[in-house]
Amino acid sequence: MHALIDAWAAVNAFMASGGPVLFLIAGLTFFMWTLIFERVFYFNKGLKSDVQGAVDQWEGRGERKSWASHQIRYAMISRVSEKIQDNMDMIQACVALAPLFGLLGTVWGMINVFDVLAITGGGDAKQMASGVSMATIPTMAGMVAALSGVFANTYLARKAERETQLLEDHLTMDH
Repeated sequence: MHALIDAWAAVNAFMASGGPVLFLIAGLTFFMWTLIFERVFYFNKGLKSDVQGAVDQWEGRGERKSWASHQIRYAMISRVSEKIQDNMDMIQACVALAPLFGLLGTVWGMINVFDVLAITGGGDAKQMASGVSMATIPTMAGMVAALSGVFANTYLARKAERETQLLEDHLTMDH
């Protein structure tokens, strides 16, 4: 229990030294990883029933060689592909926003440094160090959030592409 309290105090000190922008980055990262876990859960659970439903519907058709059948097949693939791609754009947007929030924190911290310089004339090194940490910690946090999201997004994008291709392969036109 004591270790947990110490860890909580360390997190609070880190958040305080990073400034208010760090809370934005934390919220963005939480939102991004919620979307990522939702996609992973969908790929592991919901996708199978969607693909099986499309395959069953396609196999239940008597005629599969006409132009109309081709269009129905494309529509079925498109509907499942749209479900596969849900939230993928939002994840990419979060990955792109994280470094920008970090840059916002950098600007915020540098404004604090300049305020200290204007008020004290550079005589208060402790106040200036606070502003510098407020400038650098959000930059680091934004980059870490973006890097973690890039790896997850790359995995999910490849998985989505592979699953869409597998669905196209399952909806055969030959019989």
